[in-house]
Amino acid sequence: MQNDRFVVTSDTAGQRLDKFVADRKSDWSRTAVQSWIRQQRIRVDGSVVKGNHRLQAGETVEVDVPPPVEMTVDAEAIPLDIVYEDADVVVVNKPRGMVVHPAPGNPSGTLVNALLAHCDDLSGIGGVYRPGIVHRIDKDTSGLIMVAKNDMAHQSLTAQLKDHQVERRYIALVHGNVSHDQGQIEAPIGRDPRLRQRMAVEHKNGKSAITHFKVLERFPRATQIACRLETGRTHQIRVHMKYIGHPLVGDPLYSNQSHRFSIQGQALHAETLGFIHPRSGEKIRLTAPLPQDMQKLTAQLRHS
Repeated sequence: MQNDRFVVTSDTAGQRLDKFVADRKSDWSRTAVQSWIRQQRIRVDGSVVKGNHRLQAGETVEVDVPPPVEMTVDAEAIPLDIVYEDADVVVVNKPRGMVVHPAPGNPSGTLVNALLAHCDDLSGIGGVYRPGIVHRIDKDTSGLIMVAKNDMAHQSLTAQLKDHQVERRYIALVHGNVSHDQGQIEAPIGRDPRLRQRMAVEHKNGKSAITHFKVLERFPRATQIACRLETGRTHQIRVHMKYIGHPLVGDPLYSNQSHRFSIQGQALHAETLGFIHPRSGEKIRLTAPLPQDMQKLTAQLRHS
């Protein structure tokens, strides 16, 4: 059982207990925290209180996190678009709408379920939920994702990501006319305090994030851009483009534009992936064409 203790500061005094605890860690949902409060797993200065208890500066909040529920992940014969594969690495062109790994409430139909049916072996570093998964792309982002078949490959690819040695180029359609032909967005990203399923530029508590962009084509209502990532924060391109006033077309979380486009989910595609092979040291560089829905939308914008 995991036990965590937090002291209420003047900045967080007055907050509800459930919100305060949920904000301590990004993987603690408000729903889960409220359940822990009902189970009397959360105490304030040693006493059990309700979720709407207003905290005071100096109080100590103790959280007994319940042990994770053991989960098995089933192999499922889901077709995969394999772009590259050898004994150490497999690279998949993930379709829009596919979740990368299982989670409570979403145990099937994921990339991991499909990989377990395709591969006899995957790295165990990611655990039961994320075997072989080195990095992720969002459910409604299409494109290239690399997966490690053994721990040696996993450690190598993870180190390359950390050292910014992995090339990641995305193609996106964004609202409006991006005035600069190219640019760099350097703004820290953290959990949005107002809506926990969303990320935001957070100068106080965010982590460093850098995105480079280049305009590929301008349309009357939108712009096609290429983005290169230096860092890999959750929703990074989506957050950064919203931050500069050009949210992604079709983005259900970050775009409040009135224009409607014929695409389900954000128009974002992981087009290029480059890395150093963990065993041979060879530079591998792979590309995947735009999915049909983005090709169709781009053609419509071009002739509108």
